[in-house]
Amino acid sequence: MGVELYSHQEDALKKLQTGSILCGGTGSGKSRTALAYYHVKHGGELHPFKAMTKPKDLYIITTARKRDEKEWEEELIPFLLSEHVVIDSWNNIKKYEKVEGAFFIFDEQRVVGSGAWVRAFKKITKVNDWILLTATPGDCWSDYIPVFIANGFYKNKTEFAQNHIMYDYRAKYPRIDRYYNTGKLLRLRNKILVKMNFEKETIPHHKDVYVDYDPVAYKNLFKYRIDPETKTPIENATELCYQARKIVNSDPSRLNKLIDIVKERKKVIIFYNFDYERDMMLDIFTKSVYTVAEWTGHKHQPVPDDELWVYLVQYNAGAEAWNCIKTDTIIFYSQNYSYKTMIQASGRIDRLNTPYTDLYYYHLKSRSGIDVAISKALKNKKKFNEFNFVAEN
Repeated sequence: MGVELYSHQEDALKKLQTGSILCGGTGSGKSRTALAYYHVKHGGELHPFKAMTKPKDLYIITTARKRDEKEWEEELIPFLLSEHVVIDSWNNIKKYEKVEGAFFIFDEQRVVGSGAWVRAFKKITKVNDWILLTATPGDCWSDYIPVFIANGFYKNKTEFAQNHIMYDYRAKYPRIDRYYNTGKLLRLRNKILVKMNFEKETIPHHKDVYVDYDPVAYKNLFKYRIDPETKTPIENATELCYQARKIVNSDPSRLNKLIDIVKERKKVIIFYNFDYERDMMLDIFTKSVYTVAEWTGHKHQPVPDDELWVYLVQYNAGAEAWNCIKTDTIIFYSQNYSYKTMIQASGRIDRLNTPYTDLYYYHLKSRSGIDVAISKALKNKKKFNEFNFVAEN
């Protein structure tokens, strides 16, 4: 009897060391691999199972949802772990700044920038063993600065900048123009990045579903820059894009197409961005035969068990850190600006233990300028920039 790992998990386990970034797609089994590393590192064996000899206290810093849903507790069971384990959210990471001589698993990469979480992370990693788990590694070299510092590659951000960053002298504020000595950065990243390479048995099917929009209202918005509701001038790019998306996303054809897909698929997760989208969907589905549940800024409900259901998920509230194997379908009512967020959202049903082989993703979008621009940014694995879009329109 032992703890079973897939081959890609076994391969990653052999490469892990303190300071590693364990990088695997959503549903790849990073949690179990991390616990297996902790177990083996402290004298335990997996086949046959043998308890650890002198385990350090284990701290798991994860998302609030994973903590509240007790997902990590389920992962701990095969390792017979219950004592000396603390599971808490990133929001509370400062509580553990003075812990020494323990082992930390940092789940879902949050150490980007220079805020309170990053400062606490640096203090903890100086005096503890640790690894970091992520499905989406850094987009640029600056994203790696906290982890590079924690590994002792650089003393601080200033030293990193002196060795690798060329700032744009024309900008009014510090803006990175380019990176140099990137060969060294590649070597350092390769030293700590452990990729979980595995062949998924699932087959994703992404389908763009085009809907109508009001081109006259859309054109007038950009021509006159007047809020359609308050009749006041629009003063910034964020508000202009919000109003443009509201014109596009509120079109009846989008809601009608959504209903058609729901009728066909029967059990669906629907991702959306804005409250007005939620209100429209609730108004329709709460009057239907479908059971409606939500994971949003308003409600935190479980996925239904009924024969017909819709599960409404707001991107910011629920794009990561949970999973569902009760359905094979996700509908993106509107696109998110972030490529990473879209990948995380797609991964909610793409799990190792899903009973489905074929997974279906429906992307509702119009041929309006803003929808086309967002789609282009996501296709290029970029984040949509409102300021640049408005400047070009």
